[in-house]
Amino acid sequence: MAKILIVDDEPSFCELLKTLLKSQGHEAMTAYTGRDALDSFMQCRPDFTLLDLRMPEMDGLEVLKKIRAIDPRAAVMILTAWGTDEMEQQARRLGATDFLSKAISLETILASLERGLKPPGPAAAAEKAALPGIPPTDDIFLVEGKTDVRDKFMGFLSQHGITAKPAKDGPTVLGMLDKERPPLIVLDMDLSGMKGVDVLRKMREKNYAGGIIMMTAGQQETLIKEAWSMGLVDILGKPLEPERLMLAIQVGLILTKS
Repeated sequence: MAKILIVDDEPSFCELLKTLLKSQGHEAMTAYTGRDALDSFMQCRPDFTLLDLRMPEMDGLEVLKKIRAIDPRAAVMILTAWGTDEMEQQARRLGATDFLSKAISLETILASLERGLKPPGPAAAAEKAALPGIPPTDDIFLVEGKTDVRDKFMGFLSQHGITAKPAKDGPTVLGMLDKERPPLIVLDMDLSGMKGVDVLRKMREKNYAGGIIMMTAGQQETLIKEAWSMGLVDILGKPLEPERLMLAIQVGLILTKS
């Protein structure tokens, strides 16, 4: 049995799909707006999401982007009464498992959903985790805008057997992610230029599924809440002692392997 989120602004269509899915032994939930869909997704973490394109307040592609930021590996299928080739290409670039018209039969919709729920074989799973063309690395990334603080952390970590590759800002670390994927990234929220939470969002959009530890000297509750929603390992307050950072990294590396 799978947990499935149905997102559509037509309640009657939602109920029809919900009845069909429950008859197949699945647990089905509904949301009628994009914002409700994101709230439900964060609370319930469904195994699969059926997502309409045209909705009030926030369209389906925007919802898909935000779901990708929360969980880069979430299974999402677009199901819509309208759509263009360009929209389909955008949805597939964002990782949609399928892009179907509501005009097709319910049996076809169900068959596509079942294919999406089917767990991949070992080779396919490894390929997905490795992101073909981008090799993994055992080193962590350390993103800190202040050179003296960055050097202090890197020196301490190196003395304790942890190799960190430095980045001074968001564009630098995003470029590094295009070349290799670390198990863990330590990210300063208070960067100049592109802020840490924006960098975090871009990382998730790039399908980076590793652990992230954020450091911050501020207490911006809204930003911290948004950062937590994107799957952090920890948030550390600054000023920060190297010993505390090393402990968080050690825990984070254990969690990313589990």
